[in-house]
Order: sequence, then C-alpha cells, then structure tokens
Amino acid sequence: MNKERKLIIAGNWKMNKTVAESLDLARSLKIDLASVKEVDIVVCPPFTSLSEVSKAILDSNIRLGAQNMSEHNAGAYTGEIAAGMLKEFSVRYVILGHSERRQYQKESDALIALRAAAVHAASLKPIVCVGETLAEREAGQMEKVLETQVRGSLAGLSKELMAETVVAYEPVWAIGTGKTATTAQAQEAHAFIRGVLSKMFDEAVARRVRIQYGGSVKPSNARELMSQADVDGALVGGASLEARSFADIIKNSI
Repeated sequence: MNKERKLIIAGNWKMNKTVAESLDLARSLKIDLASVKEVDIVVCPPFTSLSEVSKAILDSNIRLGAQNMSEHNAGAYTGEIAAGMLKEFSVRYVILGHSERRQYQKESDALIALRAAAVHAASLKPIVCVGETLAEREAGQMEKVLETQVRGSLAGLSKELMAETVVAYEPVWAIGTGKTATTAQAQEAHAFIRGVLSKMFDEAVARRVRIQYGGSVKPSNARELMSQADVDGALVGGASLEARSFADIIKNSI
C-alpha cells in the first residue's frame, strides 16, 4: 500500500499481562513480524512489563511505548511515572489522553497538552488520543468535540513538534464494543482532524501528521480502514493481546 505517510500500528495492552505473559507475547511478535519494514510497529505493555519487554524486542523492528506519563520530571506525585523512568527502558512513544483515562481519571485537554510538551521535551513521541462518545455523535456534536479536544490537547506545540506527534482518533462508542466505525466514518473524522491541524498550524504540517484509528480494529477490517486516504495506522486494544491477531492486522495493512 503506497501511502504519503508511513503507517504506524500500536498495540495498547492496557491493564493486561503479567511480566511472563508480556514476554511471551513480545517474543512471538518479534518472530511473526521480523520481515515487516513498511509499518512502524509499537507495543505498549503495562509499566511493570516495560523492562523485560524492552530487552525482548532489542534489535528488532518493534518499538516500545508507554500507556501514560506525568507532566512532572520528579517529585511528590505518588503513583505517577516520569519521562526519565521511561527512557531507562528505551521507550519511544507515550499514549496520552486515552478515552479511558479521560473518563476514569478525568484527564483534561489542558493536562494532556502539558504532558505532550513533557513527552517532546524528553525527546519521546506522544500518541495523543481524541474521540467522541455515542451520545455526542448522536447529538451531532462529533466535529465540535473533536475540534475542542484537538485544539486543547495539542495547544502550545510548535510546528516542528506537531509534525512529530501522532494523533489517534478513537470513537469512544467503538472501543471494546465490537462496533467499528465504517471506513467512511473513520475517513470523515480523520479528514476533519487533519483540517483542524491545518488551521492550527499549516497545511504542510497537517499533511505530515500521522492519524491512527482506534476502535475495535481486527484483522478482517484492517485493510479497508488503512486504505483510507487520511487513516495512517491503528491504535489496537483487545486484538493486540494475542500475537496472531495483532500480526495479522499489521500484515493485512500493508
């Protein structure tokens, strides 16, 4: 598949997998995906597994991501993880503002913007998540919600840093529900987000930004989703917990 931007497919393991289970999955993926050059591959295990997974994928084509990061470098922030701690394990990417954290931890766009700046300051790459709920979509609020989240969560970034930022569109109504946005719905949302980025920065920057789709991505729908002009990869949840399904999503996307 010849696309303007290189696909980036990341597996978000969420709060799953012990260290031993994480190692098994990482080792399987390293073998299954060894020949893939056309896609940037990222795995995001729980914090407890970062150290061992980092060793397991050393010298492979798989990059390591974290599921969250504090905006602070150190200090009295119980339970938080700083950039320096992640860099010890050769983490390259950090998911920020996942819909679950927006919902359960009440993370705001302003907080996510601070964290995006901190991720860049540490020479890491943020994957910033945005997306509307079912109620918001049914009320005709999709564009308003997306523009508010994109502008708020990416506020303060320079053009250069924005070009190195990944955006993940997650229709909240399609996460873990088995529902998937149609390819037309996904493309519509991605094109809208790129338009907002063009207004915030400029068209050249917007063209460089990779926008992932996240929401019940499976091997069976990966090819059609990735073929859309503005869909530049996937942020995969449940289907990334099993080596075969995650590998098939990646192979089917090429």
